[in-house]
This record gives sequence, C-alpha cells and structure tokens, in this order.
Amino acid sequence: MLTVQEKLFCLKLARKTLEDYFKGTYELINPPDKYPSLKQKRGAFVTLLKEGNLRGCIGIIEPLYPLYQVIQEMAISAAFKDPRFPPLTKEELSLTEIEISVLSPLKKGTIEEIEVGKHGVYLIKGFYRGVLLPQVPVEYGWDKKTFLEHLCLKAGLHPNCYKEKDVEIYLFTAEVFKESEFFKN
Repeated sequence: MLTVQEKLFCLKLARKTLEDYFKGTYELINPPDKYPSLKQKRGAFVTLLKEGNLRGCIGIIEPLYPLYQVIQEMAISAAFKDPRFPPLTKEELSLTEIEISVLSPLKKGTIEEIEVGKHGVYLIKGFYRGVLLPQVPVEYGWDKKTFLEHLCLKAGLHPNCYKEKDVEIYLFTAEVFKESEFFKN
C-alpha cells in the first residue's frame, strides 16, 4: 500500500513527465529517499481520461522496473503510443486527468476465484494475451461473464475462450488513484 504522500508524488510525477515531454526536456526523475515504496519493482498502468472518457491506457503487468520508472514510461506510452488513439496534443493535456493503477504480483487463479471489482485478470492462450484492470467491469457495469467475454475479445479470441482448458488465468489487485481525488480543478 502506498501512502497518501506517495500517491500524490506519483500523480505529480506522471503529469510533470508529460509536461516535460511536450517541452522537450523530459528526463527520468528519481523519487526522494523518503518514498522507498516507489523504488520497489511493481507493475502499473497509467490511464488518461479526457473529460471523463478514456484517452489512453498503457501499463506493464510484471514487476520488472522500479515503480517511479514505470509510472513515467507508462505516462508517455499512454499519451503517445496507445494504438487506439492519436497522440495526445499539448492543448489536450490540461483537459486530461491522470489515473494510476499499481498492481499486486500476479497469482495463478481460476474463473471461480474472480471477484468483479476486486480482481484484474490476465488471460493467456498460446500466443494470445489480454488484460483488464479491476476497475473496468465496475465502470461498465459488467457481471463476471461479460467481464470474461470482453477479456477474451481484448486478447483477440472469441468471447467464450475463457472456458477452454488451455487458457491460463492470472489474478491481481490494483491500488487505483487519480488526480480528482487529490486536486481541485
């Protein structure tokens, strides 16, 4: 669990990363020593919401890099490399809210174990992969079946692929926080 101060730092870090990127002055920023959790290797996603609508979301699931680095790199990726959207413009940045999802380690699981709103799910079938964060089914009002169908579709498979024996399911939780929880516009 991150402290309130660490969450604030992460949100400010993501925003500063994008501001600096637009200025052409972006450099990786290390957090102060008083935030040791940000130096731990963690998976995380950065989501951009423009006027409440999805504008970009990119992350990494595996804990390969320190959290502060993941947040900065995923902020840039969500803004400029999400293939679903054109690159974010400088003018859009002020209309865009940043949301960060810090992931727990993956745990091999079963369909029966999935709790909608609690678990994110990473599905693997051969070369196909799909992931949905825990907040997604809640935001769309999906039940477990609909959640799993959308996960299969996201992986590029048919909607009922989750029922097949060769499908691997991994569960995770996420600590989700966004700018509107801390800052007034």
